[in-house]
Amino acid sequence: MAFRQLALSFRISKSAVAQIVIDVCKAIWCTLKNKHMPTPTVEKFKKIANEFYEKWDFPNCVGSVDGKHIRIKCPKNSGSMFYNYKQYFSTVLMAVADARYRFTMINVGAYGKDSDGSILCNTNFHQRLENGTLKLPTETKLPNSEISAPYVFVGDEAFPLRNYLMRPFPRKQTQETNKSYFNYRLSRARMIVECAFGIASSKFRILLKAIETNVENADHVVKAICILHNVIIDCEKHGSSNQKSTNTQSETNLNNSQLMGINPRSKSNNRASRTAIQIRNSFVQFFQESRI
Repeated sequence: MAFRQLALSFRISKSAVAQIVIDVCKAIWCTLKNKHMPTPTVEKFKKIANEFYEKWDFPNCVGSVDGKHIRIKCPKNSGSMFYNYKQYFSTVLMAVADARYRFTMINVGAYGKDSDGSILCNTNFHQRLENGTLKLPTETKLPNSEISAPYVFVGDEAFPLRNYLMRPFPRKQTQETNKSYFNYRLSRARMIVECAFGIASSKFRILLKAIETNVENADHVVKAICILHNVIIDCEKHGSSNQKSTNTQSETNLNNSQLMGINPRSKSNNRASRTAIQIRNSFVQFFQESRI
């Protein structure tokens, strides 16, 4: 319901309605974040990794990473900073999702014109990974194998290859069967965050159109939605509704036009380290030895 309609219904000014909505969004974030989106601990990361392997056949995966454009009205004096390649104004939600479609870490407010890779590099959780303050579990052997590998996040080709972040092989290399199969297994795990966006968009349909507020307030709305998305899934876990049907519907939604586009696949200037390449090759070897 639009602010104007709410104002008429409750006989208060439109500006008062807008302020109340934003205050509620801020309260939702501040009150529920520590319970429904706490920063994962080492033990929590291990649990997430176990679920990724059980559900999506990718071991040692602690999260699926991607960005989603959030359509906004044109900000004043912003030039082309928020104007994306799809030719509308947007801010970007960069999110990490666990194996149950829950958001574990988010960053909101990046310029719509920026690529996923550059946005990720400016997020708090990326900086904490780089400086070592976000602790991942120590390297371990992959299931039923003598191959060791660290715990990693998974993303698409827009992201750089890092020791803690796996991306697919370029398409020109997928003529090699082992690399093509790695891409398939990685894609199964990576799609979880896209499904999470689909679930959130289907439940909070404001994400399917432009948010008619300024950029700062739009960010508060998106953060509240992400928390409430987790609350719903946490309730479903305890049997209050049928999560399976919701997940199936969200996967279907990925194939239609409801989801707003993500940035085009930009070529990263960040060369992968030799260690990161070796880590990806370890997963390639494991998947070859444990085909499903």
